[in-house]
Amino acid sequence: MPSLFPFFVSTSFSHRKPADDAPKQSSSGDDASERRINQRFVARLRGEPCFWALVAGERIALNDISLKGFALPATPAFALGTQFDFTLLREGVPDEIRGRAEITGLFDEGSVAGCRIIRFEGDGPERLQDWLVAHVIRSATVRITEKDAAAIVAGHSLV
Repeated sequence: MPSLFPFFVSTSFSHRKPADDAPKQSSSGDDASERRINQRFVARLRGEPCFWALVAGERIALNDISLKGFALPATPAFALGTQFDFTLLREGVPDEIRGRAEITGLFDEGSVAGCRIIRFEGDGPERLQDWLVAHVIRSATVRITEKDAAAIVAGHSLV
């Protein structure tokens, strides 16, 4: 199997501190240590946004996305614990995924909101899995199979 490392250098580290730093603090001052289980993926392809969320009628480009959540630019309406309905959109795909999410962390001085997906409508989890597998294959800097991409998406977070 080819090395997958070149792909992972493109994952999102934008709001993370090195592991040996003090625990992260959310904007409320509470400990917001990383709780992510699944691998997250930068929501860009060739530098352009490729995943969005519709929240309260506003289309917002995502910073990153995983099977269990996403991060997006925060607005003043976002506060820790806020729950909201969302619709995920993917560039070039006429499909959408709907669900409900909760703000679990505010990072970069409150400019980025980390969101945990609470529930999906219908077959949302399966469709998101398919979207992320396709995204991994399109983003990879080395040739990988669909099976390899599925393992990356389903695997544990490496960051």
